[in-house]
Amino acid sequence: MNSKVTIFDHPLIQHKLSILRDENTGTKEFRELISEISMLMCYEATRDLPLEDVVIKTPMATMTAKKIAGRKLALVPILRAGCGMLDAMLRMVPSAKVGHIGLYRDEVTHKPVEYYNKLPGDVEERDVFVLDPMLATGGSAADAISIIKRSNPRSIRFLCIIAAPEGIEVLTKSHPDVEIYCAAKDEKLNENCYILPGLGDAGDRIYGTDVVGEVSVDKRGSTVKLRSKTK
Repeated sequence: MNSKVTIFDHPLIQHKLSILRDENTGTKEFRELISEISMLMCYEATRDLPLEDVVIKTPMATMTAKKIAGRKLALVPILRAGCGMLDAMLRMVPSAKVGHIGLYRDEVTHKPVEYYNKLPGDVEERDVFVLDPMLATGGSAADAISIIKRSNPRSIRFLCIIAAPEGIEVLTKSHPDVEIYCAAKDEKLNENCYILPGLGDAGDRIYGTDVVGEVSVDKRGSTVKLRSKTK
């Protein structure tokens, strides 16, 4: 395994992941599990943040304690499924700023198409965590990271819950400097580029929708319409 790829084997993560995968898990529980797993992953993925000594006073005495050494973080979910991981990450690092990258997958070519890009104004001073529950073909993740790199952040890490070997290969080749964190490396992609065994479409299961699949872009490429229906 590439030294830049970390697959979490923590029992709590693996237990919750099994429930997350189950087709009988409903929208509310699925959303809660995404959040819980993301929080546990955030705990592990920030393990190497530098600390500094600070002097504080407890109710009993003055002491030297530890705080994160002024590290500025940014969280950038890939729309829309990545937003399911965002609140949990913010509970762990509430001072982080938030950006968003909007990409959709062309159903014929399976290539990602950009339709939204909004990053913190000072992203060049920040370590960025890119969030997306699924790393399938790797195209969306690679493109999102390329977009973010145009703003010259200090560093980029990619957090996903389930990854396909194909996606890991694409992302590590496209961005060998980016660390990848995931809860599971699955078997493969199927003919429709969905992860097997996977968990289905993460966005649909988080938001309780069933995608119709109609996507249109105006002649300038600036307007995207996604039609969906609620289950």
